[in-house]
Amino acid sequence: MASTDAVTFDRHPASYRHWRLTVEGAVAWLELDVDEQGGLVPGYELKLNSYDLGVDIELYDATQRLRFEHPEVRAVVITSAKEKVFCAGANIRMLAASEHQWKVNFCKFTNETRNAIEDATAHSGQIYLAAVNGTCAGGGYEIALACEKILLVDDNSSTVALPEVPLLGVLPGTGGLTRVVDKRRVRKDLADVFATRPDGVKGKTAVEWRLVDELVPRQEFRETVKRRAQELAETSSRPSGVTGVELAPLECESTDGELRYRFVRAELDRALGLVSITVRASAEDGWLLRMTRELDDLILRLRTNEPELGTWLLRTEGDPADVLAQEQALSDDWLSNEIVHFYKRTLKRLDVTSRSLIALIEPSSCAAGLLFELALACDRQYILDGPPIDDEDSADRASITLTEANFGMFPMGNGLTRLESRFYGDAEHLAALPRTRLSPAEAVEHGLVTDAPDDLDWEDEIRIALEGRASLSPDALSGMEANHRFVGPETIETKIFGRLAAWQNWIFTRPNASGEEGALRRYGTGQKAVFDRKRV
Repeated sequence: MASTDAVTFDRHPASYRHWRLTVEGAVAWLELDVDEQGGLVPGYELKLNSYDLGVDIELYDATQRLRFEHPEVRAVVITSAKEKVFCAGANIRMLAASEHQWKVNFCKFTNETRNAIEDATAHSGQIYLAAVNGTCAGGGYEIALACEKILLVDDNSSTVALPEVPLLGVLPGTGGLTRVVDKRRVRKDLADVFATRPDGVKGKTAVEWRLVDELVPRQEFRETVKRRAQELAETSSRPSGVTGVELAPLECESTDGELRYRFVRAELDRALGLVSITVRASAEDGWLLRMTRELDDLILRLRTNEPELGTWLLRTEGDPADVLAQEQALSDDWLSNEIVHFYKRTLKRLDVTSRSLIALIEPSSCAAGLLFELALACDRQYILDGPPIDDEDSADRASITLTEANFGMFPMGNGLTRLESRFYGDAEHLAALPRTRLSPAEAVEHGLVTDAPDDLDWEDEIRIALEGRASLSPDALSGMEANHRFVGPETIETKIFGRLAAWQNWIFTRPNASGEEGALRRYGTGQKAVFDRKRV
């Protein structure tokens, strides 16, 4: 399934079709009220508060606005506006009819949104509480799992469930299995029982198994939720007496061959399967937030709408002094904190994007500090060594500038910086890296680039690298790149994305799930799935 129109990700609460956002002092309420006829593409109804990509785009927008526009909010309640149903999870008709890359990108985006909820709790003092006021299954329970606390209504019928394995022949695609055992600390044998019970678990058993935190009678539910949210708000470090920043609509000029924002642009070469992305530095106030919003939006658009453009060339341009000044202007206030974590999340989105990423650093580039993180996120980095100039430090030559921002401000999903990941296990080399401007030769010496062709070889070297990439299997490249990008320790985040790539990708293509007689296809038809019983 794919829409004939390109999917966009810019939303506003005034136009939400599926969520209600209400702010009551220190507590915000996000109530899910899905419009059954409001699917992003035709062909299915969003019954029982089930969701598709459009529903999750609104949720992502709401989490962003709460962080930037509502500094007064210290606790966020996620609940349902419908009676006796919280959320039935991802819409099965949508999944069954979707093309493979749509399903996988959908799961990836929903994972990133759940991670952003957890990030808001950990780093913004906006603590999320799930008020499960009805049946809660699959992706619905995974929304709850992203929250710090889960309250379940005690009405002798409401349950939490991850029924994907027994009902659909697939896995919970938004980190459910990992969060149950790694975050909720559910005992693994009980997790096994839970994930194979299509009817889920309710009441005291859900509390005893740590699937939820508290059971609340229906007649007391709303008041108890308010009280618990207020208690969480009182533990928050969120500031008081400050004014939020409006997230104005993004401006993007879109043609068949280009996406152009104010500080970010992308040129699309469909013949070569290539996207050339350029991020421009600026000394303007508000540059970092606006640039990050544009880059985040571009990544999402390209991932969703342009799956065949498999190689992204990343460039920067501008004066490195402007980036250094922007970094110096960051302080320890709440807004700087939000911007830094937003850029961190956007870089993480780039890290898990299944595209070949190649950085080009030229004399016009601005490979400094936080913008050099874009190059460090790439699979390869090339710097132009030339043309010949007597002064090696001339501003007319390409250069790299490391700053303190490269040494801890923007950790990856594995908890390491990109420099730590690049030089994993070599703490001595990492400590010796200079926080200064480096010439092409120095960049090679310190291992910060893959190669430094001179001006005579530059075009041929880059062409050969791109042609070589285009000749390889996209599937094999996605797997190889994901393995190389995340070295070192495992975290919940790396487990979720790694298992999504390794297992859900594979399971989605198997006939047991997606074949004509598979569980996804036959769900709701009254016919049982026919499984190939061979274990592979």
